[in-house]
Amino acid sequence: MIQRIFYLFLLALPLSAATLDGLIQYAMEHSNVIKQSKTQSELARLKHQESRAGQFGAIDLVGSYNHYNLPRTLAPLTPAVMATDPQGVATTKDMYSMGVSYAVPLFTGFAQTRQIEMDALAGAMAQSKLSLTKEQLAYNVASLYLSVLAFQDMAQAQKKHVEALRKLRDTIASEVSLGKKAKVDLLKAENDLYGNISYLEVLKSNRTITKASLASLVGMDHLGKLKTVHVTVRKARYSIADLMHHAESLNRIKVSEYNVKKAKKGVQKSESTLMPQVSLNSYFGYNYGENDPTNPRAGDWANEQNWQIGVNAKWTVFDFGKRDATIQKAKVAKMQAESDKIQAVMDLQKLLIEAQQKIRQAYANYQGNIKQYALAKASEKIERVRYENGVSTINDLLYAVSQTQLSRAKLIESKYNYQKGKFYMDYLLEKGVRK
Repeated sequence: MIQRIFYLFLLALPLSAATLDGLIQYAMEHSNVIKQSKTQSELARLKHQESRAGQFGAIDLVGSYNHYNLPRTLAPLTPAVMATDPQGVATTKDMYSMGVSYAVPLFTGFAQTRQIEMDALAGAMAQSKLSLTKEQLAYNVASLYLSVLAFQDMAQAQKKHVEALRKLRDTIASEVSLGKKAKVDLLKAENDLYGNISYLEVLKSNRTITKASLASLVGMDHLGKLKTVHVTVRKARYSIADLMHHAESLNRIKVSEYNVKKAKKGVQKSESTLMPQVSLNSYFGYNYGENDPTNPRAGDWANEQNWQIGVNAKWTVFDFGKRDATIQKAKVAKMQAESDKIQAVMDLQKLLIEAQQKIRQAYANYQGNIKQYALAKASEKIERVRYENGVSTINDLLYAVSQTQLSRAKLIESKYNYQKGKFYMDYLLEKGVRK
């Protein structure tokens, strides 16, 4: 009941402010990517269940009908039995049989055991891949979410910038009418105003497009207002050596390790072909038939009980090198899996270093943009006074205003880029999926 209420709340998100954690949790239940990954995990589980059940053999109901050109007895008989009552032996040209059979492998050189172990590893691998898919989805949702917020903040800042330019244009228009300013100043102010109005529409359009991508990713038709994410920019300190020390616990490395273990089992399974194969087969049933015209009891139906149990053994001693090739192929696959694991660890280290440096760059950019924005505002204030006093031109003022707005946009962008870098590091460390 609580889960249903929670989903109803999430569906009502377009009517209220959607949160990042809420969208991530919603995506975990509704995203097609997660559903596909869960399907693969379920298939792996069923395959393991199938291989385990296979070691107990199978019980089959069997039946048959055969027509012969010469009469046959309903069951194989010894000469002694036939001599005791030759007239009582049932014979028929149309024989029916029905019974139950049971067959089970007794010894396969441990091939069956190795297959069960391989399927168990495949199931564990599928679970790890599902976790990685969730981490990837969480990061993608978070990244798009921050992009929407960035466009939103930049649009708001641009809107204020347009309003300021509109006020400047109106002021200049009044001064032109009074003969205090040249008309060319008004034309330049209007040109700058219309250019920034166009850029405002671009920001709004980018926000709408990104928002639609976010809605599609989480599995919603529409998203309403997004709740702001509080971003605290502080100097981050990561020790790559410490992070790599715990790399074995990460699913992306576990998948490589599972591949290595699976390949080792594959080698052992291929070597099982060098051993004998032993199986048990049993049958219990009845043969039915109508006595043929040559029988003293012609026209009467008769039946005979028939059962048997046997053990079959097969040992391939020579197959022209087929088994050797199979074993060698499995060993090569094992070497490839071991190489892939080494590469996975190296790739993880490279990605962690890249993420670390990107966070550092974003932090440095943010600190630099704070200073640039403060300086740009001071310069704009000075240029505005100078222009009003006729010391500078409208070009100097418009340039100063544009630099202030550019610094402000870069400051907003660097703040969200820093948070994206943090989310990316969480993704690599598999800490991005929120509870």
